[in-house]
Amino acid sequence: MSKVDVGTVATWRAAGISTRQLHSLVSSGQLVKVRHGAYATSSVLARAASDPGLRHALEVAATMATRRHGGTASHHSAAQLHGLRLLKQPPGTVTLTVPPGTRAGRYRQDAGVICHAAELPDQQVTKRYGVPVTTAARTVADIARTTTFMEGVVVADAALYERHASKSELRRVLADCERWPGTSRARQVIDFADGLAESVLESCARVLFRDHGLPPPELQVHITGRDRTMIARVDFFWRRYGVVAETDGLLKYDSGERAIAERRRDRLLLEAGFEVVHVTWQELFSDPARVAGRIREAFRRAERLGLAQ
Repeated sequence: MSKVDVGTVATWRAAGISTRQLHSLVSSGQLVKVRHGAYATSSVLARAASDPGLRHALEVAATMATRRHGGTASHHSAAQLHGLRLLKQPPGTVTLTVPPGTRAGRYRQDAGVICHAAELPDQQVTKRYGVPVTTAARTVADIARTTTFMEGVVVADAALYERHASKSELRRVLADCERWPGTSRARQVIDFADGLAESVLESCARVLFRDHGLPPPELQVHITGRDRTMIARVDFFWRRYGVVAETDGLLKYDSGERAIAERRRDRLLLEAGFEVVHVTWQELFSDPARVAGRIREAFRRAERLGLAQ
């Protein structure tokens, strides 16, 4: 994205476009209002239709252009620009970090903008889509400090999985924020984070397993049968009990090749002596205690059958 893809009336005038020309471009649809006082070209909006990160970058750039203190994209806005998974996607909200003492004030929200006031060392700022944004590591630290444990784990898992940051980088950034609110929770998030988690649902499941006292499972384990033939790569595995848990993004598979393949894989796992528990998003959040109970019952069956190690 270039500087002339989005800007204020003053920006377009500086680019040599008169007020009359500007009105004509808006009327013809070549310039489109993104936010109050800010316009983007129709061509960049067309590209943004298939690129959520670019679309949000336009919102961020338009917001910065119309504010006295532009700030740096951070928190949830930064996560969207880096392409990191989020548990909650704030619709239409731009999140910025501004220097301490800036008149915008800490955590002020108005007109779809949330401003945090905090120090931002140069090494914790980069650019995405031409927009200044906190690095992935700083983004994770900020979200982990200011949201719930689960939301922090989702974005931390994503940063590790996508190799946008390492645990050492996350801890290094957090050390710079040592005395800030929320650092204790953020430290727990980083310790718990695992780059093997492949989805928001898997990250949330790990947190709820922990919250309900289940032992930590292994992630993304390749399971082989008695003949050493590979059966499946499973989301979660409790090796001691031979219990597998799979997170299903869809509520139910009634038919189709995917359902047939899943049933066949489950049958092979059962024949090889493994217990299989399926967990959907709805089950996990509507009754997590019941999900944990089903997994514990699988542990008990394994012990009764003498399968537990």
